Amino acid sequence: MASEEIVEATFPVRLAKSFGRIYSSYIDRTATYIKGRWLFFFAMVALFVLRIYLTQGFYIVTYGLGIYLLNLLIGFLSPQVDPETEGPVLPVRDAEEYRPFQRRLPEFKCWQSATRAVVISITMTFFRMFDLPVFWPILLMYFLVLFVLTMKQQIRHMIKYRYVPWSWGKARYASSYGDVPLHSK
Repeated sequence: MASEEIVEATFPVRLAKSFGRIYSSYIDRTATYIKGRWLFFFAMVALFVLRIYLTQGFYIVTYGLGIYLLNLLIGFLSPQVDPETEGPVLPVRDAEEYRPFQRRLPEFKCWQSATRAVVISITMTFFRMFDLPVFWPILLMYFLVLFVLTMKQQIRHMIKYRYVPWSWGKARYASSYGDVPLHSK
């Protein structure tokens, strides 16, 4: 009869799990601070651009980051269920039930993935093995052409299936206490 042994996790495994829990708790605390999170992301992008400018290199890392961020943007702008393959999910007529737009990639996961990619890219700029010699104007032109063609296709898809992937919040109505006088004189 084989006995099952209870094996305690090794110290590195326990340490990794502990850091994972700490990281998750800090990330979960940022969920409600949308503007702050995106300001942090753009500050990190500015730091990355400054690092690229100062080192005058790492153009392939920049290109890879740009392609990854473009892929995240497409996921953010796309509906969770594609109307071309699975039929219309969004209401087309006023008589149909309203269903809010559901993204393929939610905003929080988009921010988290984009920020992680920028941090990894900044880290890569400290290692010379990632500074491959490339002619950067070709990469820039290729990226711009890819961006324009991809966004043109995405905008056509949005127009064809009549969805808008962003909302500016719930409609707000004037309160009966602050904006409108309660008693007329």
